[in-house]
Amino acid sequence: MDTHHIIITGASRGIGHAVATLYASMGWNISICCRHRSIEMEATVQKITAAGGQYFLFYGDMGNPEDAESFIQKAVMTFGIPEILVNNAGISYIGLLQDMTPEEWNDLIQTNLSSVFYTSRIIIPYYLQNKHGKIINVSSVWGSTGASTEVAYSASKGGINAFTKALAKELAPSGIQVNAISCGMIDTSMNSFLNPEDYNSLMDEIPAGRAGTPEEAAMLIHQIAQAPDYMTGQIITLDGGWI
Repeated sequence: MDTHHIIITGASRGIGHAVATLYASMGWNISICCRHRSIEMEATVQKITAAGGQYFLFYGDMGNPEDAESFIQKAVMTFGIPEILVNNAGISYIGLLQDMTPEEWNDLIQTNLSSVFYTSRIIIPYYLQNKHGKIINVSSVWGSTGASTEVAYSASKGGINAFTKALAKELAPSGIQVNAISCGMIDTSMNSFLNPEDYNSLMDEIPAGRAGTPEEAAMLIHQIAQAPDYMTGQIITLDGGWI
């Protein structure tokens, strides 16, 4: 049986953790990274091994071009050229724009948006060798609508959406697909800042009446990876009918 390989950035928790677990259960080799959440990453590793999967683990900042290049190259050396790259690494910032420091702005943009550039530019030459490959970026509904007190986050996700559409056009002639999922409210620790009252009020706004799960996001990523090659440059929304 052929051995498959997927690379996932930001896999210590949430959607990245769920994607790693799903693909490990299907027998894929998993390359994962995170910046500093070693305890949470250990839980991801345990899920992978429990499912019988093999993994390559890298600690580094995908917002740093040297770390991103080292991760991708070492992952390829370990398991070969991946069929799928999932750009999931991301952080949030909640607060008024005028209260955000330039350092906080740069850290968020580097982590959420520049990381997608850094990993993609390294994987593309490998994909060109194979005339095949899939890049799937994790975005947000705020990338298209914007969110008050989440200006930097919204800007980074809007950048991912434009990046996805443009790179898809650039790579389509070479048989490489680039798509993104645009997530609404997903039940992850990134939303732990909400108090119960705000959380319940938000649930009332969502027609589905609940938050999505990381596992549902992972299933959508899997479905996109299995979609016909003709589907590229798409921003596919997962939000329970919210936006």
